[in-house]
Amino acid sequence: MPAAESATEEGLVAIGGALTVPRLREAYSRGLFPWSARPVTWWSPDPRAVFPLDGLRVSRRLAQKIRQQRYRVSVDEAFPAVIEACASQPRQGETTWITQPFQKAYAELHQAGAAHSLEIWGEDGSLVGGVYGVATGACFSGESMFHRRPDASKLALYHLVERLREKGFQLFDAQVLNPFTEQMGAVEISRSQFLALLRRAIAVDAGF
Repeated sequence: MPAAESATEEGLVAIGGALTVPRLREAYSRGLFPWSARPVTWWSPDPRAVFPLDGLRVSRRLAQKIRQQRYRVSVDEAFPAVIEACASQPRQGETTWITQPFQKAYAELHQAGAAHSLEIWGEDGSLVGGVYGVATGACFSGESMFHRRPDASKLALYHLVERLREKGFQLFDAQVLNPFTEQMGAVEISRSQFLALLRRAIAVDAGF
């Protein structure tokens, strides 16, 4: 697999290959991630978006919901349901990249112990929010999140950051900045900075 530094100006590193567990593991360890399945495309954008683990922005409304705790949080309890919900999440002017081949590949990565989900359950026991991503050493690469009730994705992100801090993670990769992640505190760093942080993080076995 080509090096991240060989990316085009748009961040494209390679086209082709299969979404297998070994290839996905190798890609994330090199700072790459897939963004389409037919054909498979591999990306390493510059700049790269990351969440400082001590820099998540929590609004007063979100803080109030956290204190009220009118929901249940779980980890890896409903990975297939989370990724399916992320695929179905409405996106302005976009079609989802989380196609059936993606869902199958990441389900296999989850079974291999590298992909994880965090779920938010409502008072009625229904799944109302969640996030999933890939853990590589002490780096967590967030892939997507969803909400079915107001602020449920923000609650998922908050509890994910708390878990990463608790487990000793060093790097939270947000891949590409968007209005939501920027609102929540994500920042952009250069590809070279990201790869240097990644090399240090993947040498640590944090354990999700």
